[in-house]
Amino acid sequence: MLELKVKGKRGSLILDKYFSGESIDYRQMIALFIPLLVDQAFIVGLNLVNTAMISSSGVAAISAVNMIDSLNIFLISVFIAVSTGGTVVVAQYKGSGNDLMVSKATAGAVSSVSLMALCIGLFGIVFHGPLLNLLFGAASPEVMSNARTYLIGSSLSYLGIAVVEAVCGALRGIGRTRASLVLSLIMNLIYVLLNFVFINGLHMGVFGMTIAINISRYLAAVCALIYLFRMDNTLHVKIRDLLVLNWSMLKRIMNIGLPFAAEQMFFNGGKILTQVFIVSLGTYAIATNAITSTLAGVMQIPANALSLTLITVVGQCMGSRNVKDARKFVKSFLWLSSASFVLMALLIFPFYHPLVSLFHPPAEIIDDIFLVFLINSIAQIPLWSISFITPSALRAAGDSKYTSMVSMLSMWLFRVVLGYLLGIQFGMGIVGVWLAMNCEWGVRGFIFLRRFLGEKWVQHKVI
Repeated sequence: MLELKVKGKRGSLILDKYFSGESIDYRQMIALFIPLLVDQAFIVGLNLVNTAMISSSGVAAISAVNMIDSLNIFLISVFIAVSTGGTVVVAQYKGSGNDLMVSKATAGAVSSVSLMALCIGLFGIVFHGPLLNLLFGAASPEVMSNARTYLIGSSLSYLGIAVVEAVCGALRGIGRTRASLVLSLIMNLIYVLLNFVFINGLHMGVFGMTIAINISRYLAAVCALIYLFRMDNTLHVKIRDLLVLNWSMLKRIMNIGLPFAAEQMFFNGGKILTQVFIVSLGTYAIATNAITSTLAGVMQIPANALSLTLITVVGQCMGSRNVKDARKFVKSFLWLSSASFVLMALLIFPFYHPLVSLFHPPAEIIDDIFLVFLINSIAQIPLWSISFITPSALRAAGDSKYTSMVSMLSMWLFRVVLGYLLGIQFGMGIVGVWLAMNCEWGVRGFIFLRRFLGEKWVQHKVI
């Protein structure tokens, strides 16, 4: 008993040393992190289950869903980026102790993100034909038919997920990650349950998936608004606040959100172009990429939660102008994130074969899936954190233009060009495409680390 107490005290001292400061302590960080970790685990886990379910409808179905999901990520990332701008502004006002401006920032984020999502959704519906022919014209007719259904259905759902993301972003900004977790769980659990009914029960395939995604996102959006207006006792947002655009607040949010949105458009545009390379390699290559991406997402669960946590932590530190705390926490999060990849590898690789069998892959691609997943798992340990954790901190301090420019250039100069050379020209196929991505992480991470070690990123004024 005494030994346990000594170990517990030693653990508290370590946490206090690396994860506590004047702005925030390790107990508050854990309270922020745990709901985000559970959220990420559910999102990725349910995505794994959904991918496994749709794979039962055949290789053409899983290929179509994977293709359109790359386009969905491209379009959705625009308004999620703006909601991240709202998170940063809300967090900094929270750190400065200005509750009135916290409320105004929340209303501004929800209204602007919703309007943007509505426009993007209409664009996806109206121009679905040209988009599919331009990007995935090399796909088989069966894959293209499924892709058309999924793209239109996904575009209809954008407004729903935009409301949820904007509200959750504001809640994360003030540290209410439990509430954002509940909203995310509502959306994702309903999605999986409905997918089970429509895909496995009624055998509706991709069309059933589109029905499930719309019902789940709009139900979650209704719950998010009810929480915001009726149940929240901190933000004090009224319905009329969402209908009136506060231009000065909108400018603050957009100063963070728009560079990030541009970054996400170019970044995910590069991923779409990479997807075009993969489509040209055939349906088996598309399926290999889809399954490996899902497994890689499982590896990234703790690191993604840390990245989201750090936005709130650094935002509140910079809101109170405590640069020393911000620097200390970024370093601690970088080491913790890298350690999380080692832990996840130790947990996942013993269960690799049972996990892969969930996707019913053809025997011809099992070796390719393992090779790509092994290479990526090793590369993630030193490279992912510096490439994704560091820019989250820089962005939370207001240094969004620099991070966006670096991300756009590294994506197109390294991942796209090198991916084409290795994957297509040198005949390395899907392995070459993923190797190029890992190289891009290293280049981008090195540049972000140099920025973090300097002084320019802490000189921005968001509020």
